[in-house]
Amino acid sequence: MTSFRHIFKNIYKPSIMMALSAFIMLTPLAAKGAHQAQKENTIKSEKKETKKSTKSETKIEVKPSIPLADHKNRGKVFLEEGDSLLRHEGNDYFTLIGTKNKVKFRHGDMFLTCDSAHFYDTQNSFNAYGNVHMWRGDTLNVHADSLNYNGIDEHAVLYAYEGNKVKLINKDVKLETDIFEYDLKQELGFYTTGGVMTDKQNRLESEEGDYSPATKQANFYGNVFLEHNSDGVISTVSTEALHYSTLTKIANIDTDAIIESDGTTIKTSNADYNTNLNLAQLKSPSTIANKDGTIYTDFADYNTATHFAHLKSPSKIVNNDGTIYTDDGEYNTSTKIATLYNRSKILTTDNKTLEGDTLFYDRNNGYGEAYGNMVIIDNERKTELRGDYGYYNEVIDSAFVTGNALVLEYSKGDTLYMHGDTIRGFRVINEIISNPNDSITTTSLDTTHFIVVHPHVRMFRSDIQGVCDSLTFRQQDSLLVMNKYPIIWSGGNRQIFGNVIEIHFNDSTADWARLPDTGFAAEHIEGDFYNQLSGKEMFATFENESIKKLNISGNVLAIYLPLESDSTYNKIVNVESSFLEAHFNEQTLERCKIWSQSNGTVTPLYLAKKSLFFLPKFKWYESIRPKYPMDVFNVSPEMEEMLRGGSNNTPTSRTLQK
Repeated sequence: MTSFRHIFKNIYKPSIMMALSAFIMLTPLAAKGAHQAQKENTIKSEKKETKKSTKSETKIEVKPSIPLADHKNRGKVFLEEGDSLLRHEGNDYFTLIGTKNKVKFRHGDMFLTCDSAHFYDTQNSFNAYGNVHMWRGDTLNVHADSLNYNGIDEHAVLYAYEGNKVKLINKDVKLETDIFEYDLKQELGFYTTGGVMTDKQNRLESEEGDYSPATKQANFYGNVFLEHNSDGVISTVSTEALHYSTLTKIANIDTDAIIESDGTTIKTSNADYNTNLNLAQLKSPSTIANKDGTIYTDFADYNTATHFAHLKSPSKIVNNDGTIYTDDGEYNTSTKIATLYNRSKILTTDNKTLEGDTLFYDRNNGYGEAYGNMVIIDNERKTELRGDYGYYNEVIDSAFVTGNALVLEYSKGDTLYMHGDTIRGFRVINEIISNPNDSITTTSLDTTHFIVVHPHVRMFRSDIQGVCDSLTFRQQDSLLVMNKYPIIWSGGNRQIFGNVIEIHFNDSTADWARLPDTGFAAEHIEGDFYNQLSGKEMFATFENESIKKLNISGNVLAIYLPLESDSTYNKIVNVESSFLEAHFNEQTLERCKIWSQSNGTVTPLYLAKKSLFFLPKFKWYESIRPKYPMDVFNVSPEMEEMLRGGSNNTPTSRTLQK
């Protein structure tokens, strides 16, 4: 915006020079000039002219008179009052002398009083000296030590003696400067010699400035400094240009600026600062920083009194505790509490991410809560928790998810999907360890991290699937424990179930499994033919994702259909023993050892009775097996019935009559 001050500076330079030349010709009867040097020049000039001609300086005393005319006429400057009016021969101005403030002029609705003046009647102008007071209604009220007024252009230049200031007062607004120019036509005043404007709330200082009492709009340029006091809290603005409304108390910033308040520093280049509301509206790439961190944003509102930031564009909040990403959020830089919307994200220092449609985050307490499409990502452990609602506590490293809850584990490329009604992750401190050294003793924690899923647990990975009522994963030793009706499927035709199943992972690949309390393993051959094993305890080891060895102890029962050389099955083997050890090569049984009170039979299939085909606890649960990743959410009525222990715990068993 182009300021009128630059226009006036050039337009009125000749008139100012004319006024200054008139000022030099002051008689000793007039008041002092604006500066001591001018006063000395005036005295020297008068002494010089006195020597030239005493006759030409005969003074003519004229009684002040008020012409019978319309004094509201803006085309004429009227002399309204004065104790005496004198004129030197050869001069084109009258000298007016009065007691304090007794000389009075009027130009339209503008009035001026002073102690003395030079009145250029034919030029419609005057110079005023001593206790100068110019006013217009309730908008313009200026005090100065001297003034030059050009009535044709309606332009005034006001001066202050050394140690004094020109003062413009507009209700609660005061502007002080050394030299002040005012254009009555435009109702605009400006200064170029440094000035200070104050109102009830703010103080503004600059090298140059202009002010319109009518519009209440002020513009400041060059080393602009705004100071705002709100209940004892001082806020400041430092910039090179600022536009300020004394009516709304809003400062408009359109160049590089720094706003400082109560330990917070804002850097911006385009902003509106409402000092009534203590609200900075940032409209360009900006930073909001304090000792605890920095906000990077393009559009935001920041309240310097409440320390509350409303972020309206893609923004980043960074401190020692982590980073927050949002494009619609609220953050208190003092309490470090955030409420975030529109899929915001929190990245913690321990490399975890919390994301959701709506987030609540207490940074001091390390607590984050998410609503709608929540995701917690553990980047170190390569796991994710997803759900409709959840929370994460950084301090105790705990998490909770519910509503379409899902765990994803992808440390080795192939992702494990695991679902339950609720999923919890938490840390248990096993031991506090002291670590002494030469100077100080430090401590560290021996901890174990757990994931607990329950109820209605379903999981899927390309090489393994499973269901149970509850599941615990201990990450310290990568041990997965499935409780209450656990079932595991592998390959296309193998199934294991028991009361408890334990699976140990090495680099996310199962290296052994144990069924400590009753185990049953079955492999579908074809039709109604199944290889089956059962016992009190089972232990299997794996290699390259295939079973390598199987040990069964206690009440071992086995049904086995050996594959003939022509790839057919023509006999069935039934075994009872106390112990069994089987070795496999790429899923094929190489050898089997049984011992201690063992007995068994080998029966041709065409002679075998149906009772020889199935062990007493045989059940085949293929109908509830997860078939693909998102199938983990499909908890069927059959699975519900099984977990309740109903219908003989056989939702889709293929047990045949003996």
